[in-house]
Amino acid sequence: MTSRPALLRLTAGAAACAALLAGLTSCGGTSAAQAPDRPRALVGLITKTEDNAYFKALRAGAEQEGRALGVQVTSYSGKADDDTATQIAAIGELVDAGASGILITPSGKDVLPAIAAARSKGLLVVALDSPTDPASAVDTTFATDNFSAGVSIGQWAKAQLDPATARIAMLDLSKEQVPVDVARDQGFLKGFGIDLADAGVIGDEADPRIVGHALTGGDAEGGKKAMEELLAKDSSINLVYTINEGSAIGAYEALEAAGRAKDTVIVSIDGGCAGIDAVKAGHIGATAMQYPLRMARLGLDAVLDHSLTGDVPKATAGLEFFDTGSQLVTDKPVNGLYSKDSTWAADHCWGG
Repeated sequence: MTSRPALLRLTAGAAACAALLAGLTSCGGTSAAQAPDRPRALVGLITKTEDNAYFKALRAGAEQEGRALGVQVTSYSGKADDDTATQIAAIGELVDAGASGILITPSGKDVLPAIAAARSKGLLVVALDSPTDPASAVDTTFATDNFSAGVSIGQWAKAQLDPATARIAMLDLSKEQVPVDVARDQGFLKGFGIDLADAGVIGDEADPRIVGHALTGGDAEGGKKAMEELLAKDSSINLVYTINEGSAIGAYEALEAAGRAKDTVIVSIDGGCAGIDAVKAGHIGATAMQYPLRMARLGLDAVLDHSLTGDVPKATAGLEFFDTGSQLVTDKPVNGLYSKDSTWAADHCWGG
């Protein structure tokens, strides 16, 4: 399953005046020589962590677009996925520095008051990747439709084994059920054909095929420990859902050590280069590729547009955010599901 991305472009006025923020010319034709001290627009990018490959791709996309538009992009990151304190401090620093806007992958609800304070000062705040709850806490959001991405890997998984005999391990992110975690989790279950007891709560499913949920922190080490925990509970697990490809790689290591790798299907979401390599190697059966480079570029364009025109981007009617798309990737295609193989995906990881 793939989602058609909603694209945002600069308005005609913004495009005509983009050079103003780059310090090159003004809308009235003033040259750079006549205004040599004009500062570049400042935009902050705040990610959950620094080392995660996904957030590295977000930074790369924002910095590349910043260079093209002559905008200064200053990046900040937390120490962990739930480190809201660092994000709050970064927002305050950007407000004090006179930033034009902020791009953020919010770590949790604790950051919402700081976002509200920044918006009250006139900054455009754009969520990337991780929608806020409520969505109206930011000006707009550019993100994957994570529920749809989850549905696609769930549908693929359903075709790989007899659903009646499935023993499912759910490898989630953290104790705080952030919207991304919930949406992917519930989307996978929906795609697999499992009724949801509560679409907003992880772990409330009554279906006996679900062995349990374990937390990964989103990395390989956490994925390995979570998989070991659930294997100790039920060694007959034959289907593993993971919140991202880092945890999927760790889960495969645990399954291989237990002699269960060949008998177990792993599905995930991300579309990073390491994850695509794992698909090619047969360690991950299918993943849903996201487009963080697209998110970052569109977010930066939105801040620039707002700086020049005051416009705030509006999503398509009925959506709370701009869906930047997802693509099912597997080397085992299923009739009726549109997918790309790992060879294609290796040339497009992270949407590059």
